[in-house]
Amino acid sequence: MLQARKVSMLLAVIVMMGALLLACGNNTDRSDGQPSANNDKEIAATTSPEPEKAEATTRLVTDWSGHEVEVPVNPQRVIYHGEVTGDVLALGVTPVGVIKNEEGGTVFEDKIAASEDVGFPINLEKALSLQPDLIIFSNSDAAQYEQLEKVAPTVTFNSFAPIEERMRTLGDLLGKKDEAEAWLAKHKAEVAAMWASLRESEIKDNETASVFTMYPGNRLFVMAGAGLPQFLYGENGFKPVDKVQELIDQQVGFVEISVEVMNEYAGDRIFVLNPVDPAAKQSTTELTESNSWKSLPAVKNGRVYHFDILKAGSDALSREYMLSELPKALAQ
Repeated sequence: MLQARKVSMLLAVIVMMGALLLACGNNTDRSDGQPSANNDKEIAATTSPEPEKAEATTRLVTDWSGHEVEVPVNPQRVIYHGEVTGDVLALGVTPVGVIKNEEGGTVFEDKIAASEDVGFPINLEKALSLQPDLIIFSNSDAAQYEQLEKVAPTVTFNSFAPIEERMRTLGDLLGKKDEAEAWLAKHKAEVAAMWASLRESEIKDNETASVFTMYPGNRLFVMAGAGLPQFLYGENGFKPVDKVQELIDQQVGFVEISVEVMNEYAGDRIFVLNPVDPAAKQSTTELTESNSWKSLPAVKNGRVYHFDILKAGSDALSREYMLSELPKALAQ
């Protein structure tokens, strides 16, 4: 009897030890080899999360002239020094410094009221006082660039490039890529609608157009790859005459010509850009009263149109203005 009792007690101890071992096993590893839920909690409690990487505030870009420049990802104080300030404004950015005309006259004058005039050529002291974090310099002059890059990160920019290229470049530089694409899509649709309407009522296939303007010193210029022609010579628009097309192919923005060869550059329609300078205004009057001018077919046919040079530019906001003003002018 005593022997049986000893055996029973030994069995009871073995059972109890087995239960304890089973409980310990459940708290460490599951039967499928995976850590248990309790073990997961322990690991989570003892493992610290990896620190988040700080977002970069600057990046490296290659500009129009080939400089590699470290620029801010989201610039806040931009100086834009060039001809197409309206491009920057169309992206919702108001530069702290721009080129201004004393008499005003652009279609975006109210939008640059708070911007400082940095002059032409650019005034380095003025630029420095504005504490820019980015300067967009529409020029490839190496000497000026060397001075400007001491003020702030400076990138050169081709303001004579097609508007699609300009807007995308600026959108990238200014952290406004989405805004640039949205503006281009909207503008493309509006331009297509305008030309479609004009072809139904005003202009014929293959009609040519030319753009002339006078500079101080009684100098006559024909516009080619810059300014208003970029708008006029768009898809389904007017065609340039052969002489102007040659200039465009050579990526020439404009060129001075003599009155004697003006007829070689004159198209079926002529657009005159009214200058700002008083002397140039007088020269324009004298030109339009000359026999050389009056002998041009476009003049004889009453197909001459005048626009203020500061309003009829190639920048984004001036193009928006021309969408409504060109049809009005052609209908007169």
